[in-house]
Order: sequence, then C-alpha cells, then structure tokens
Amino acid sequence: MTISGRLAALALATACLIGAPGAGHAQAKPRFLNPPALPPSRGYTHVVEVPAGSRMLYISGQVPLDREGKLVGAGDFRRQAEQVFTNIGSALAAAGASFDDVVKLNFYVSDMSHLADLRTERDRHVNARAPPASTLVEVQHLFRDDVLLEVDAVAAVSR
Repeated sequence: MTISGRLAALALATACLIGAPGAGHAQAKPRFLNPPALPPSRGYTHVVEVPAGSRMLYISGQVPLDREGKLVGAGDFRRQAEQVFTNIGSALAAAGASFDDVVKLNFYVSDMSHLADLRTERDRHVNARAPPASTLVEVQHLFRDDVLLEVDAVAAVSR
C-alpha cells in the first residue's frame, strides 16, 4: 500500500472511531445550566456548556458608533445600548450567526444606574429561555468620555 493509501485508510479509521460529523451525527447545541446551589439569575445563565466541534465566534467590544464611526445617542444610555446591540447583531450576521447563538456577554458601563435600561435592551435581543452567561462591570472610563457602554460577545454555532 502506498503512503497516500495508508494515510487515507488511517483517516477513515480515525473518523469511524471518533465519529466524524455528517449524516447520522447530530451536532449538540450549547447546554444552559442554572445549578440550584447558585443564586437565582435574572436574564443570564450561570453556566453554558459548549460542545466540542462548535464554531466559536469572538465579537470584539462593540460601542455606540454607527458604520461611519459617528456616536449614536450622545448622553442617552438607552439609545447607545440599542446601537451596541445593533452592532453585535451585524457582527453575528456577518459570520452567519444570530443572538440565539450567543453564549457569553461582557458588559462594561460607566454608570451602573442605567442597569434597568441595559436589561431592557438586552432582553430584546437574547434568547429569554436560554440567556447567555454574562458579566457586568462598572468602569471609570471607556475609550471616549461620551461612550457610556461597551459589550463584547462569544457565540457558539453548531456546525
């Protein structure tokens, strides 16, 4: 048997042993867990288990700038949050994903008093039955003084 023949046979044997994706092999979706030993969650999930083989997307921190780089919603936290989630949605769509695929959100806000507005906007976008794991941090400054929040995301897309 030639080297290329042996490599092909080895690849076939490996695929049979580990279960290559394809017909008959359904890709598992992320599993969202809220263990009873942890406090109740409000709009987020404590643990998200992502199965091996998922396509992972890491969305950089999005800020309330439009496609021309202009600030949207100067001084208006709710409007800025809307733009941030619009930007995240655009980034997800460009990679063939949606908010249903988001498994983690990190929020950076300059003023925690806007939490209700942030939750309202978040809840318009994320899957309420399986919300992503989340972290919320109040920061002293973002990259510009007129930017009131930044949000990054991680998505897991089943192949």
